[in-house]
Amino acid sequence: MRKEIGIGLLGFGVVGSGVATILHKHREDLQHKLGVPVRIKRVLIKNKEKERDTELPKEAFTDQLEDLLNDDAIDFIVEVFGGTDDAKTAIERSLKAGKGVVTANKDVMAVYGKELLALADENSCDLFYEASVGGGIPLIRTLEDGLASDRISSLLGIVNGTTNFILTKMKEEKKTYEDALAEATALGYAEADPSADVDGIDAARKMAILASLSFSSEVQLDDVFVRGMSVIEDGDLELAEQFGYTIKMAGSAKKDENGIEVAVEPVFVKNEHPLASVNNEFNAVYVYGDAVGETMFYGPGAGSLPTATSVTSDIVAACRNLLLGVNGKRIHSYQYERKVKSDEQKFASYFHRISVQDEIGVLSRLSSIYSHNKASLATVIQHADPKREDADLIFITHAISRDQHLKVIEELKVAPEVNCVLSHYRVEGD
Repeated sequence: MRKEIGIGLLGFGVVGSGVATILHKHREDLQHKLGVPVRIKRVLIKNKEKERDTELPKEAFTDQLEDLLNDDAIDFIVEVFGGTDDAKTAIERSLKAGKGVVTANKDVMAVYGKELLALADENSCDLFYEASVGGGIPLIRTLEDGLASDRISSLLGIVNGTTNFILTKMKEEKKTYEDALAEATALGYAEADPSADVDGIDAARKMAILASLSFSSEVQLDDVFVRGMSVIEDGDLELAEQFGYTIKMAGSAKKDENGIEVAVEPVFVKNEHPLASVNNEFNAVYVYGDAVGETMFYGPGAGSLPTATSVTSDIVAACRNLLLGVNGKRIHSYQYERKVKSDEQKFASYFHRISVQDEIGVLSRLSSIYSHNKASLATVIQHADPKREDADLIFITHAISRDQHLKVIEELKVAPEVNCVLSHYRVEGD
């Protein structure tokens, strides 16, 4: 009869210390649920001399990975020190040593998930990664287990709290992008270098993970179409509101008989859609299943304890597998071959905002560009100011392919009547 389960912890930063706190404060609850105590045996850190506010003894800390891998009292490894290369190497070495892994590393799982899951299968080990997406939202386990009997057809969600916080402040409090970003940084929602968030890279990694899991098919990071927040122009938030939409930095993934499409970009979301009311740092993901229909998962997308809660839920799952003797029994291989849609196969409605010369005949000439590309228009509105010589034309299309959309935009850019294409967005939630 096993007397306890030992854990090796890689990293003791914001998330790592949060995991240690939860395991300590909830130790009696966890022991009751599992039947044995769960204890952190060793912690890999860079600086052993640094003072840390923790219940763990100082001798538990080491700067040598081998101390964890060679310790028979450690049953599995929890990787929370982030980064890519060192984390990937540590996960690989842990799996080869026969120790299962729990990781919160979206960067590693988005790029190397397929090979790491295969390595886990080869070594009969578990590899859990719930906290890599959605912070405290139990999204991955729900997709893997709760909706395992269903066939997921699409996902639409806000998976980056930083950009959602910024857009909320810009819309609700009329703050500039710079002021909203400064507030997000001060509150700890944005990094000193926020480019991964505002350029859409962080969300793209998460969507690649979610799409691969939901569709049981490999989705590579390069398969994700990405546009960052920099495309949002002055006046776009107000225009969206005027037309009954809210701009959200959203991730989407869809699968049909033609293949898979995944994108991360600012989109117009209909105000009636639940995602439109998800504000500040919160995340939410809408999941569409053939059998279950529409479901939405909502909660804090980041932070020490929400993320640590997801990590700890994986720890509990790994412990249960260990106690039942079923480590590494889950099948990780993809059911379907990778098949990514072309731009001709991706359909959506689009919002176009164009600055034009305010003169007779412009509207009909530009409408012919849409007609020429077989792009049907749902809405056409002109915004003119008597004090200006130019005007803004607003076009909202019916569903057209991304290829049609791009061709229309390119023709508009070179049309003599057009001063510039101010902005364009995909429309969701109709």
